Amino acid sequence: MSADLVHGGMFTVMVVRVDDPNDPEFESRLAEQIARSPAFFANAPVVIDLQNCTGAASADAFHALRRLLKRQHLIAVGVQNANATQVRAAMNADLAAFAPANAARRTEGAAPAQAPAPEPARPAPMQVPQPAAAPTGGTRTKVVSQPVRSGTQIYARGSDLIVLNSVSPGAEVIADGHVHIYGALRGRAIAGANGDTEARIFVERLEAELLCVAGHYLVSEAIDPAYIGRSVQVALVDDRLTILGS
Repeated sequence: MSADLVHGGMFTVMVVRVDDPNDPEFESRLAEQIARSPAFFANAPVVIDLQNCTGAASADAFHALRRLLKRQHLIAVGVQNANATQVRAAMNADLAAFAPANAARRTEGAAPAQAPAPEPARPAPMQVPQPAAAPTGGTRTKVVSQPVRSGTQIYARGSDLIVLNSVSPGAEVIADGHVHIYGALRGRAIAGANGDTEARIFVERLEAELLCVAGHYLVSEAIDPAYIGRSVQVALVDDRLTILGS
């Protein structure tokens, strides 16, 4: 019997920001957010972001957080932006400790936002996590000329991404800079993956499963039907992910 270490790949993991683990309204806000797209969040792995959290300093606290997330069909796999005490407690609760994420911009949970508090139209405690930060200089651009098939993930690290074809359902295109799709977007597009809030998504035909810029996201159910099938830009405007006509 042999055990093989598999070479690492890059996976998109959502982030749940926890400011106060004892907030009695946290779970209800989270449930409300998930209810907008239950199939999308079902059994999804998540990282707990503790950047603004001063509590959660014991293994018991993290076990309680894991149970809360499990009730909402989310699977906690680790923590990020934790202090030394929180890291020790998280590891004692069998959670991984991830390197600090680029904190350029996050959504909030109380009133819809990246993960925790936004307004009605802004997603809440969930945030699409960020691959390792890399410079976003517009000096390099990754170009993909073939269709992006279902199940495929393409990541342009430290650059823009141009897709000269369509992106199928279940496929994912990610860039630290802008994402340009000269075809139909039927899968997921993530721009500003390293936290660049100036990044944009440009789509010739919008039919997306998910749109995300610097951690702010919209799932298909939250996209205004008036934009479906149209050529659009997607950008952060006043901290809100906004779809603009091209």
